[in-house]
Amino acid sequence: MTGTTRFEFAGRSVRRMGYGAMQLAGPHVFGPPKDHAAALAVLRAALEMGVDHIDTSDFYGPHVTNHLIREALAPYPDTLTLVTKVGAVRGSDGSWLRATSAEDLRQAVHDNLRNLGLDVLDVVNFRSMLDIHTPAEGSLEEQVTVLAELRREGLIRHVGLSNVTRTQVADAQRIVPIVCVQNLYNVANRQDEGLVDELAHAGIAYVPFFPLGGFSPLQSQILSDVAEGIGVTPMQVALAWLLKRSPNILLIPGTSSLDHLRENMAAEELALGDSDYEKLDNIARPVRV
Repeated sequence: MTGTTRFEFAGRSVRRMGYGAMQLAGPHVFGPPKDHAAALAVLRAALEMGVDHIDTSDFYGPHVTNHLIREALAPYPDTLTLVTKVGAVRGSDGSWLRATSAEDLRQAVHDNLRNLGLDVLDVVNFRSMLDIHTPAEGSLEEQVTVLAELRREGLIRHVGLSNVTRTQVADAQRIVPIVCVQNLYNVANRQDEGLVDELAHAGIAYVPFFPLGGFSPLQSQILSDVAEGIGVTPMQVALAWLLKRSPNILLIPGTSSLDHLRENMAAEELALGDSDYEKLDNIARPVRV
């Protein structure tokens, strides 16, 4: 066992192994899935396996994953926490475009409500697009203030952030309580080491996107050797390392395959020893702040 399997998040105790819906959309997260029925089956199986935290966004598809979630899972169980994000839209060519004005954000929240079939959204992350690929410094005051207003209006229960810096997290917390930060982080990409620890101390969830490397899966001889020694897959080891790294890390690995879903969920039970953990820690020797 990787340690505690649950975390207090957005007013609920959630299982730390969740599910990310992004891969249910078509190629490059654009258009419908290749197999509509299979996408529905994966969502339903996730809940059957105990997933109670699903990550999505109306700009996945666009609208595709939210429609699939509603078709597969509504009416939703009271124990399910649905997390979405705003701050971008898709161009007709599949490009990712900033949508960060007050009007954009309000429209995005209403689109998510409609497409998910909800009266209120559990958690809405603002996804910074100051740099599309990596956190970049700059004020997010206007956008976070809009989400705080929508929270007061009862359309959002909780606010989170994505693709942000430590300074932006601290600034946002002065406007509205932040319940989660969703940034790129995995065993080989460790720029957020200090932030993970700071959030853990504050009881705030850290949700790494691309926990398995994303569109370029993690490749490491150390990862492969540890996996071979335990008798599991390298991707299971990468997930187990994250779960052991800090108790506030919530995982949302995505897949459109039932077999991969089962594999990901099984990683929660993987007993990763201290020696193996330290070997994996050496894949990217970070400077701890």
